[in-house]
Amino acid sequence: MQAAQNELITRIGPGTPCGELMRRYWQPVALLDEFNPGLDPRMAERPLKAVRLLGQDLVLFKDATGAWGLLDRDCPHRGADLAFARHEADGIRCPFHGWKFAADGRCLDTPAEPAGSTLCKRVRQRSYPVQVVAGVVFAYLGAEGSTPPSLPLLDCYAAPASHSFAFKGLWQCNWLQAFEVGMDPAHASFLHRFLFDEPLEGAYGRQFRGASAGQVQGERWPMTRVLREFCSPEIRHEELAPGLTRITSLRAIDDALTHVRVTNAIFPHTFVIPLSETLTITQLHVPVDDTHTYWFSFFTSFAEPLDRETMRQQRLAHVTLPDYVPKKGRHNDWGYSAQEQRTRTYLGMGEDDINVHDQWAVESMGAIQDRTREHLGQSDKVIMANRRTLLQAIETVRNGGTPPMALTAAQAAATTGPDTIDCIAPAQGWQAHWQQGAAAKRAAAPWLAASATAPAAQPTSA
Repeated sequence: MQAAQNELITRIGPGTPCGELMRRYWQPVALLDEFNPGLDPRMAERPLKAVRLLGQDLVLFKDATGAWGLLDRDCPHRGADLAFARHEADGIRCPFHGWKFAADGRCLDTPAEPAGSTLCKRVRQRSYPVQVVAGVVFAYLGAEGSTPPSLPLLDCYAAPASHSFAFKGLWQCNWLQAFEVGMDPAHASFLHRFLFDEPLEGAYGRQFRGASAGQVQGERWPMTRVLREFCSPEIRHEELAPGLTRITSLRAIDDALTHVRVTNAIFPHTFVIPLSETLTITQLHVPVDDTHTYWFSFFTSFAEPLDRETMRQQRLAHVTLPDYVPKKGRHNDWGYSAQEQRTRTYLGMGEDDINVHDQWAVESMGAIQDRTREHLGQSDKVIMANRRTLLQAIETVRNGGTPPMALTAAQAAATTGPDTIDCIAPAQGWQAHWQQGAAAKRAAAPWLAASATAPAAQPTSA
């Protein structure tokens, strides 16, 4: 890749070509959990957070009516920091001169001005549309007055709270290298290789610790065994719709059986992967700025309700609140142990949280990967295809067009799923086998059965 192309696809600040593309989509900006007083006691008194998204400094808050406000962080009077604003029932007030702003950006009061002044009526702070979906606050940073697209009706957004859980974590790197690790089927056999398998009974909520669906000679195989013993997958990809790509990796076990893993990439920065036979992960890689990325993961169950507290505690053990910063990183070599690398894992960076595996891979590339130094192979075909799509989408926006997955309401309602699976299948007829397995999983989902008889619900604004 040329240096100019790498610069084009990684810079996302205001006014940059890729930044303009990213501003055509809803972006996660915070977890609802970040406003939970049980996790952050400060929120009981002052539900307000400074946030950064697409290189912009913003302040996110909730007023006494429950309305969300997302405003530019610099006060329009003299530029003081609204992250330190006084939180009041109907808005936030700048401590510098007392200017007060509602959730929609209206200036409500300029108390230092003379009596009868109409200044506040002529002032408005830039505010941004906000909606809450599946435990996450989404924001739209598109041009003022522009119409936001509709979110696709993905399973992770459609599932009820009982069957959904969201979490996030911060990586100190550019968004694109964070996204590219997730759409790469080959890396799991190495980066996430465990030298020994654990009992399947302890797999709940842990990636790659469950069993692949199906059996080999009457035995259930842990995913870890499949990935360890068959490390050179045949990778296929097909575009199901503009911006929606199905990725299939096949690992031949013997003449009769093959391992099938079906994942999906959704433009611009989402992938959907199986966690177990009945759980999926949908992960978005959201640019904070050019050199920092928050991943937001949505866990969706197609069977019983999720044990949300167990999943939360599993993940809270590896981050520091309130900003969900990983406890491991470059400062402590990501927890690397040479002994573990010899005896337990291929990487040597822990067995309980594989997020740190991906974190090392993408952070060790540098804050912004220098793609001019790459040597890509056949196993990188999905990454190469996505980069072509990204470059074309940037050009489309430059020319005034609509990029992939910036959907109308009708298009969003028709964009459902997508299906994932990790299974053992007959070598002949594996396509039908995995599709039947995915269909059975969906048919057994109680919340999908309930919604099948009612009109599809769109995410609601809050």
